[in-house]
Amino acid sequence: MIMKKFTVVFCCLAFVVLLMVGCGDKKEETVDIDITALKGPTAMGMVKMMEDSGAGTEETTVDGNSYHFTIAASVDEVTPKLVQGNTDIAAIPANLASVLYNNTDGQLKVLAINTLGVLYIVDMDGSIQSVNDLKGKTIYASGKGATPEYALSYILSANGIDMEKDVTVEWKSEHSECVAALGNAGDSASKGVVALLPQPFVTIAQTKNDKIRIALDLTDEWDKLQEEDNKGAMITGVIVARKEFVEKNPEAVERFLDLYKESVEYVVHSVPEAASLIEKYDIVPAAVAEKALPYCNIVFIEGKEMKEKLSGYLNILKEQNPKSIGGEVPADEFYYIR
Repeated sequence: MIMKKFTVVFCCLAFVVLLMVGCGDKKEETVDIDITALKGPTAMGMVKMMEDSGAGTEETTVDGNSYHFTIAASVDEVTPKLVQGNTDIAAIPANLASVLYNNTDGQLKVLAINTLGVLYIVDMDGSIQSVNDLKGKTIYASGKGATPEYALSYILSANGIDMEKDVTVEWKSEHSECVAALGNAGDSASKGVVALLPQPFVTIAQTKNDKIRIALDLTDEWDKLQEEDNKGAMITGVIVARKEFVEKNPEAVERFLDLYKESVEYVVHSVPEAASLIEKYDIVPAAVAEKALPYCNIVFIEGKEMKEKLSGYLNILKEQNPKSIGGEVPADEFYYIR
């Protein structure tokens, strides 16, 4: 009888031990994540993450996630991939994130801000020292009907300058045309020649013409205009994810954000090494990246701060042109807060 009881107890204990061992050996399922980023500043912050996850090699798994990266040349490549579910996470312009949220009935979540403003006013003669100095000038710019136009209009208007009456904006189809306009002015006509350019194109232009100098950082000018009740920042890019993917893979999203944050910190604080990686992944040449990175405003901002800055920015764009954000500022569900 005693032996029988002992046998029962022993079997029970053995079962419990086997159960515990089985649970301990159970491995978390690897999550495949397709990531798309635009060639330029919005992709620069993730190059260390790309390197650590073995981008372009067969070994792409880090902390339970298997990453697959695509660097796209234009938003026209990214948008259909997001809408059709062919990419899970993407780095895209901030206003485009709002447009896609509105156009897909809320099937998009914004995870973090990854790039603040990258727009700069440049001149060749040092005549521009403040926004007020732009009055009466001709400004060569690219991006009519997009963020550059709305940002310039907002900053000029807030400083008492009417973009239709007080300045002449010559809209070009490409940034290179703006640089050409500066160069074609020549020494005798360089006074008063002004252009609105984004990084890293400013740096590229400066390598071709050393007379081009940064006169105004529009991100700084934007920040000067913010009030206590509107903490909106000038934002170039954000990280977004498909809502369905976030809901199905919450832990994978958390791991991605942690790794992405580390990557941004590396890029910001290890500029020469990051520049080499930026060239490796064919974003821009290392020499350009090393000079441009300090001006590209690459950041990692998430949570409530992200919501405050991004919603404020989108509200200002809505005032400029509701179509620029898809009609309405997204609801609270748009913002992923962990």
